[in-house]
Amino acid sequence: MNIPNIITLGRIILVPIIVWAIASRQMEIAFAIFVIAGVSDAVDGFLAKRFNMTSELGALLDPLADKALLVSIYVSLGIWGAVPLWIVILVVSRDIMIVTAVIVSWLFDKPIPMKPLMVSKLNTVAQVAFAALVLASLGFNFKPTPYDLILMGFVTVFTLVSVSLYLVEWVRHMGTIEAK
Repeated sequence: MNIPNIITLGRIILVPIIVWAIASRQMEIAFAIFVIAGVSDAVDGFLAKRFNMTSELGALLDPLADKALLVSIYVSLGIWGAVPLWIVILVVSRDIMIVTAVIVSWLFDKPIPMKPLMVSKLNTVAQVAFAALVLASLGFNFKPTPYDLILMGFVTVFTLVSVSLYLVEWVRHMGTIEAK
């Protein structure tokens, strides 16, 4: 357990707090927590790389914290009616498909190495930007148009492309399994 991992665990602890803030219509608080989570993500990444504090635990916890935060925010905003349900379903389904593929590969004793694709990083940036814009617009009472539509377009395209590329790679990887 090192400082970057402790910061990442703190980000995971922020998930139920941000869900509470959204559910109780405390959007200024939700936005502030989202910003804190984003800063903490940058800080733990910087510390891990700069001071050679990377760890196997951190490599698992960091993406878990990011996904838990984003999925929770998208689901909460979808339930609240602040984002279209189809975008929530798209974002959540992508993550479920990827996690399911990883689990299936483990079950077949053929673990797939997880290497983030550039389009996946762009997808995360688009998802974060869209969530931040929605939270800010609700917290500070402004109309996000047309930027919300533009970011939804980016989220849609990057989500579909990234899940497609991951699944193609997974099928290729799993295709090497020999029949018994």
